[in-house]
Amino acid sequence: MTISADTPVGRIAAEHPDAARVFERHGIDYCCGGDSQLGEACAQKGVDAGVALAEIQHVIDTVEAPEASWDEAPLADLIDHIVATYHRSLDEELPRLMALMEKVGSVHGEKNPEMFAELSRVYLGLKDELEHHMMKEEGILFPMIKNDQGAMGGGPISCMMHEHDSAGAALARIRALTDDYMVPEEACNSWTALWHGLEKLEGDLHTHIHLENNILFPRALRG
Repeated sequence: MTISADTPVGRIAAEHPDAARVFERHGIDYCCGGDSQLGEACAQKGVDAGVALAEIQHVIDTVEAPEASWDEAPLADLIDHIVATYHRSLDEELPRLMALMEKVGSVHGEKNPEMFAELSRVYLGLKDELEHHMMKEEGILFPMIKNDQGAMGGGPISCMMHEHDSAGAALARIRALTDDYMVPEEACNSWTALWHGLEKLEGDLHTHIHLENNILFPRALRG
């Protein structure tokens, strides 16, 4: 694939997974916004498209051990990877971060009560939505795809993509509330761990959603 300013960012990340590092660096949405052309996505973030293109090409040319590409792997293998790598880790990470947030809020909440209250509300909504989302995928959609019925899954896939958009909006709000995960000077170890955990959650979810929106779902619908 020849990459240009007209190439959709999701397509770039699908064929060259390591390019996601460039998108993350510039805050470019390559998962929920994967249909956006590179030039358009760069303009929205005030990034020079030529610079981004050069960075992407540099990553492609210099990476010694590229991340696995799932663009042509069997869909069943991709599903198993998503479940094992992302769903099962979320089973542990979502409640862990919730408990940590409650702990930090109880000790430091009075320092910024409005921020901590909204952060807790947004995170709890994200947690609940993701837990139900994964149940629906594993109980309904993923078995359909594994049984070669993905072309009939337009309705469930549309629902999943809508929920991905909702999760993306929640992640953006969490980033704003935490000031881009900037750890305050007065932060204790638990507060620091919470901010770092939330930032890692965002990165993992970006990759998770990208694999589904830009690779799994389009291929499943093609049959």
